[in-house]
Amino acid sequence: MSVVPAEVLPGSARAVEETVRGAAELGPRARLWPSLAAVYRAQLSRARVARIPLLFVATFQSVGIMVLMRGVVDGGAEAQAVVAGSSVLVVAFVALNLLAQYFGQLRASGGLDHYATLPVPPAAVVLGAAGAYASFTVPGTVVTAVFGCVLFGLPLAHLWVLVAVIPLAGAALAGLGAAFGLLAPRPELATVLGQLGMSAALLLGVLPADRMPEAVRLLRDLLPSTYGVEAFARTFGPHPDWAFVLGDLAVCGLVGVVSLAVATWAYRRAAVR
Repeated sequence: MSVVPAEVLPGSARAVEETVRGAAELGPRARLWPSLAAVYRAQLSRARVARIPLLFVATFQSVGIMVLMRGVVDGGAEAQAVVAGSSVLVVAFVALNLLAQYFGQLRASGGLDHYATLPVPPAAVVLGAAGAYASFTVPGTVVTAVFGCVLFGLPLAHLWVLVAVIPLAGAALAGLGAAFGLLAPRPELATVLGQLGMSAALLLGVLPADRMPEAVRLLRDLLPSTYGVEAFARTFGPHPDWAFVLGDLAVCGLVGVVSLAVATWAYRRAAVR
């Protein structure tokens, strides 16, 4: 009597195939929004303690810059540019600088392998981390804006526009910071790129544009945070032109979509290597 393995029987092969297919159907693909919410909560809880001191440093830095500029700028459009640029600088420090360092260290330490094994879309990882880091900028940005308005005698009536400026500028800068960290071959280079980006936001965003050379103004127009600064600065006037404010916010949002898409592509590229 010969013994034939059950696996070679046609009926058994079909049964095994159907069982495997049925088991695969039991694990549905993770959806984007639930995955994004899970990554956001995890990042927020992980970075809450570690990032609060850095957020204080970012706020103190922006407040100190406004105090220094108070001795040079008296008021008018220049004061509006200083307050708006210093407020958005808090966003740049956290969303651009710190996020570049985080993804650079995550790639160097092999942390991307952990996310790659989870049933989480790449966009959820990038958007969740970017949203968590951008959330830390809200208190510092509001405090900086209120302090700057009191320091330079600007109206506080339209500070509500920060509800749009913070997420849109944060998305644009966070996407850029994530791309720096994921594309840099070494974490040290990611840190340098993040620092350079924050320095550009400082020099090109806080200083009044009217005093810059034409070539520097062109570079300023390429910086994602510029449009958030311009939108916020326009609201300090007695009669803000809301069409221009909405236009600047729209450009900022478009840049945010593009930068986050680039960061998602960079995440896929880094995760498979």
